[in-house]
Amino acid sequence: MYDTLIENIGQLILPAEGPLKGDAMKQLEVKENMAIAFEDGKVAWIGPNEEARKLKANERVDAMEKTVTPGLVDPHTHLVFGGSRENELALKQAGVPYLEILQQGGGILSTVEATRAESETHLYEKAKQTLEQMAAHGVTTLEAKSGYGLEREAELKQLRVVKRLNEESLLDLVSTFLGPHAIPPEYKGNEEAFLDDMIRLLPEISEEGLAEFTDIFCETGVFTIEQSRRFMKASQALGFQTKIHADEIDPLGGTELAVSMGAASADHLVAASDEGIDRLAEGDTVAVLLPGTTFYLGKDYYANARKMIDSGAAVALATDFNPGSCVTYNPQMIMSLAALKMKMTPEEIWNSVTVNAAHAIGRGDVAGCLSVGRKADVVLWDVPNYKYIPYHYAANHAKAVWKNGRKVWERRGARVFSVPQPGQGC
Repeated sequence: MYDTLIENIGQLILPAEGPLKGDAMKQLEVKENMAIAFEDGKVAWIGPNEEARKLKANERVDAMEKTVTPGLVDPHTHLVFGGSRENELALKQAGVPYLEILQQGGGILSTVEATRAESETHLYEKAKQTLEQMAAHGVTTLEAKSGYGLEREAELKQLRVVKRLNEESLLDLVSTFLGPHAIPPEYKGNEEAFLDDMIRLLPEISEEGLAEFTDIFCETGVFTIEQSRRFMKASQALGFQTKIHADEIDPLGGTELAVSMGAASADHLVAASDEGIDRLAEGDTVAVLLPGTTFYLGKDYYANARKMIDSGAAVALATDFNPGSCVTYNPQMIMSLAALKMKMTPEEIWNSVTVNAAHAIGRGDVAGCLSVGRKADVVLWDVPNYKYIPYHYAANHAKAVWKNGRKVWERRGARVFSVPQPGQGC
């Protein structure tokens, strides 16, 4: 007796084990008229629908003319923060560059002030609501960064919220320490001292088990290549895996640094050089692209996903959910932007939000794929085929979401038409 059996599946998407690079990203196993069963939180059986009719289950779900995929993986989010920044929208509309907004005390620094002032309890409750929205859009595993504290207590506060959310929620959260996210005003002109403070935090974070990864914002006006290298070396010496915000605005060489340091991922990469892209193809670093950020900031140029994939790199997609430059937790919208603005194919897109996204956060062995014995992280989509979601943008197509075999979200039909009562006519 299985716990759950999803049958009559129109299309079942089965990404290959990864990470997938280059031409392998263009392949996607799609099976029709299939069924999948869960037991004890894991996938217990996958097979033809004809065989499923003989199986018994406590719950049977009819997926006729619908699509089933692994749960989505979001490998780059800034989940925990205080306040909001809707007042900056007018500045963006006026064409004020982000770095100028930052210099005026806005941007990251505005969120830093709000996060420092917010209690841990309120940060937890706010992030909890966001997690529920993420699950409703098909996300079952995600990364969550700190980086809005920029000092010891506030950074630890964010990381403790992430740890608590991972322990208490049904979703899987992967924690990243992004202490060097910006230069706080009190350290202007003394950036090396601030970086030293962030490095001194690493042993405490390690001892409390507050993060698996570290990250640094390598960009003009923030941290240089050499400063980023120093932080990454210090992180790796203590056993952290590393990530880097690289080449978002200027081609500083952060992509090349990521590969040379063996980083798990290099993120943004809008301005990555041809040399950097070639290096990605040679190494194991996953390129995590964030088209929602480019879209929200009103930029004309997106990361060159087409060249990265054709050159042989492994590409993943993420929301970059944050309060300033990408205020969305809907990865389906990101999938559409990847198709429309970065010319990625539906097959590449699905591999980028499942298997490759999982590898970008060290979860390639447990998330992003469906096979017998793996976690039953599954989404039932109310669409006829996998190509429909990138095509039909800015909507939530998830019908039901299971995490570890447990249903964590289900869309209920709304009543928007009145039903005539007997004797009322029509």
